[in-house]
Amino acid sequence: MAKFQISVLNPKNGVKSLLDYDNMTSELNDAETGQPIGRRFEHPVRKVAPTVSKETPLGKVSPRVLKISLGLGCNYECEYCSQRFVPRAGETNKNDITPFLAGLDSWVTTPPEQIEFWGGEPFVYWKTLKPLAEALRAKFPDALLSTITNGSLLTLEINAWLDEMGFAVGMSHDGPGQWVRGPDPLADAEVRANILDLYRRLNPSGRVSFNAMMNKNNVSRAAVQAFFVELTGDPDVVIGEGSFVDAYDPGGLANSLQPEEFGAYRRQAFQEIRSGGAKNFINLSDKITGFVKSIETARPAKALSQKCGMDKTDAAAVDLRGNVLTCQNVSAASVAPNGEAHQIGHVSRFSEVKLNTTTHWSKRKECPECPVLQICQGACMFLQDELWSATCDNSYSDAIPVFTAAIEVLTGCIPLHIEGNIPDNRKNMFEPVAGHEVIRARKPFPVSVVSAPLASL
Repeated sequence: MAKFQISVLNPKNGVKSLLDYDNMTSELNDAETGQPIGRRFEHPVRKVAPTVSKETPLGKVSPRVLKISLGLGCNYECEYCSQRFVPRAGETNKNDITPFLAGLDSWVTTPPEQIEFWGGEPFVYWKTLKPLAEALRAKFPDALLSTITNGSLLTLEINAWLDEMGFAVGMSHDGPGQWVRGPDPLADAEVRANILDLYRRLNPSGRVSFNAMMNKNNVSRAAVQAFFVELTGDPDVVIGEGSFVDAYDPGGLANSLQPEEFGAYRRQAFQEIRSGGAKNFINLSDKITGFVKSIETARPAKALSQKCGMDKTDAAAVDLRGNVLTCQNVSAASVAPNGEAHQIGHVSRFSEVKLNTTTHWSKRKECPECPVLQICQGACMFLQDELWSATCDNSYSDAIPVFTAAIEVLTGCIPLHIEGNIPDNRKNMFEPVAGHEVIRARKPFPVSVVSAPLASL
């Protein structure tokens, strides 16, 4: 018996029907005939994703993705920053670069594909970032270098350097909802000009995005998209991130959805996907594509890693003192909710590193019974208790519009109700409205949604 039965509506003729869906096998079938829907290929399961937990820790190998934490210092204090309440370790500086580089060959034995430089605000650490990045660019000329910034400390000199170094840059800004996050760098004319200068430099090579987050006071992706189109004059401006905030702390919790808000948020998000109002949100398109492909290939849940990817053996976050961390948003002085230190080892003993601060989705009570598991991928892997519950609710309501859009791509029908072992307030996708109120005039889904290569899996 399928784990979930989905009631769908054909918007062209008003006919309702039932689909069966299994989140463990990614099988979508016609409930009446049992015929598979959308199945095209067999998923090439190369390896089973590790089920990381305190009891089953994960080791690390030479990183394909290397995340370097320069420190958690920032010139802004944003309301729902994931680092806001993280205890600070001792600050690193440019004097730490030489010993860090000297020991690199002992644990980075294969050139990384991507090197990310993280703050806080990375450009608070400009005197460290510049020589460090230049040394790593010389050592690993083919690696993609990237960073995320609030943009407030950019200068024309820094912009030229980022361009010359081949950096990809995400600029954190919530568009019309920036007032919820914190200060607005665009309010300063000089800073605004510098941000737009960087955009114009990097945009032709596709190395820049504006990264916006959704929260209960900033729910419209269409409004965010319109904001950045107007700001840049570019109808195709790329918007990164784009998901609903995780409740890392009281700030994130305060900006989380309440049960009475779930239906309205899901409905608006889905309508904006159908109308093209959210087409510039690259991660949203990737999620729709990814879920379509999970059905087409019957991707088994055992191949599913966590959302952030930090449960992979070849993804590592470190600071300049060589401390290996759960992820870039914590410090060597912080402790995970499960009681284990977020410092999970040291690069001098890299073979002994053990990621034991997390809880894999398979070990949560909610995730294995969740219809959007293949989209959500277990949300934040180290949250617990009240913060986990709020994050789970946010992630579910954020994933439902993706789920419904992907099924419409596959079947031409819109899911309205899902039956299974889930809470009642998760069964009616767009409660409390009738099906016809969900359907609005739409533009075609982006071509990339239905024709992305299997490599995107």
